[in-house]
Amino acid sequence: MIARITMVVTLSAMLAACNLRQLYAGGTTGVVARELGNVEIEPIAGKAGWLTRNALKDQLEAFEGQEAKYRLTVILDDKIAGFGVRSDDRITRERRTLRARYQLVRVTDSVVVLDATAGSDAGIDVVSSEFATVAAEDTALENLATRVANQIVTRLSLFARTEANAPPEP
Repeated sequence: MIARITMVVTLSAMLAACNLRQLYAGGTTGVVARELGNVEIEPIAGKAGWLTRNALKDQLEAFEGQEAKYRLTVILDDKIAGFGVRSDDRITRERRTLRARYQLVRVTDSVVVLDATAGSDAGIDVVSSEFATVAAEDTALENLATRVANQIVTRLSLFARTEANAPPEP
């Protein structure tokens, strides 16, 4: 019993030593939430852009800020490629890929403070019904847009935490 207690105390000390901190500490009044609330999302072209922008807005709406300190620009690349081929040259499987290059620009001086990429892909079965295949492609796009938006918001959150802990510029 004493050995178990000693092990728990030791593991707790090791966990505290690794400098693990909550990203959204303070909830909607925390530093990260306040910074995320100051991000304005520019329109993104195309259906994939509309879906991605809505997914970003859904996630960032919880952090409503007073003013736009940052502008988020996103450029998407949406591709579908067939890769499962039968002996009669019919495609049986597709891969849909959604990649995003995004930049976070400080509004006051138009400096790019974050330039990064995000992306995800999904496999789609091509079936005899064209309607079912198109529906699967659309569902895949919706899921990919949500995943890419999640990646972007996570990266913005890490940036916001870093900015909040950075010393002020002279």
